[in-house]
Amino acid sequence: MMTVSRVINNAPRVTAMTRQRVEEAINTLHYVPDLSAQKIRGQANRPRTLAVLAEDTATTPFSVDLLLAIEHTAQRLGWNSFIINVSAVGDRQRAAREVLAHRPDGIIYTTMGLRKIRLPEALLGLPVVLANCISDDTHLASYIPDDYHAQYQATQYLLARGYQRPLCYWLPENELAPTARRQGFEQAWFDAGKNLDEVTQCHMPKGDEGYLQLAEVLATHLTPPSLAHDVLICGNDRAAFVAYQQLLTMGVKIPQDIAVIGFDNLVGVGHLFLPGLTTLQLPHYQIGEQAARHLIEQWDKPGVHSLACPLLERHSIADRNGQ
Repeated sequence: MMTVSRVINNAPRVTAMTRQRVEEAINTLHYVPDLSAQKIRGQANRPRTLAVLAEDTATTPFSVDLLLAIEHTAQRLGWNSFIINVSAVGDRQRAAREVLAHRPDGIIYTTMGLRKIRLPEALLGLPVVLANCISDDTHLASYIPDDYHAQYQATQYLLARGYQRPLCYWLPENELAPTARRQGFEQAWFDAGKNLDEVTQCHMPKGDEGYLQLAEVLATHLTPPSLAHDVLICGNDRAAFVAYQQLLTMGVKIPQDIAVIGFDNLVGVGHLFLPGLTTLQLPHYQIGEQAARHLIEQWDKPGVHSLACPLLERHSIADRNGQ
């Protein structure tokens, strides 16, 4: 035990060969020092703890609801929580070891932007729940937005208000969320007995410049005073923000000339659009709450659990049936 302690703490009087053997054993066993044992006596009486591995989550505005929900739920149920940030895919192993050093009773792995992840090897077999991400491991529970049914219901909402000629500007192709949203839109369109020939659809390229490209798309497809489309379906609220500026520049009125619908309810911005932007609320608070309760209440519910994205009706959609 003393030899291992000397290696971990970089103490002198350890030969190079011994140090190598100990480090190999540490890597093989995924051993990390028990920091809680150094601070707490009487382990049975200590508060139970949730660890949050936050991959790109803690640096984005959407993280507020998700991380607050985990903290609030843990506090309400008598648990503690702490967050370890994962800054890149290559940083996962380091972050996992740091989490395990605190000996948490449960671990929530989160990402910002729906992704498929591969859990770090050191976390396999431990009580882990995924929040806003999925995995090929069917034993894991995942809590994610129901992008498909949200866009399906939003499309039904537009059809019921008389919109017939959509222009869709989806987020980058081959990613989980935009793929599900486009599929939901197309299925609702088919179910209404309509043809996709009536629709213009495109995906923005990756990167922030993709948002600015929407201005060119609008200039190409919308020519006042006679517009080829009556509703713009935006991949998210950031795209809608660009659309508002471009349409204003073109002299196109919302919703009189064209309606606009977003997705996300962008934190701190969603309610500031003029006219108010009709959008779909990402359920990040509910995702964090469900993930925390899953671990604390020891739910036996593996698999993917999709949570509803409520439609927020504002003033960027009109009812055209009376026109």
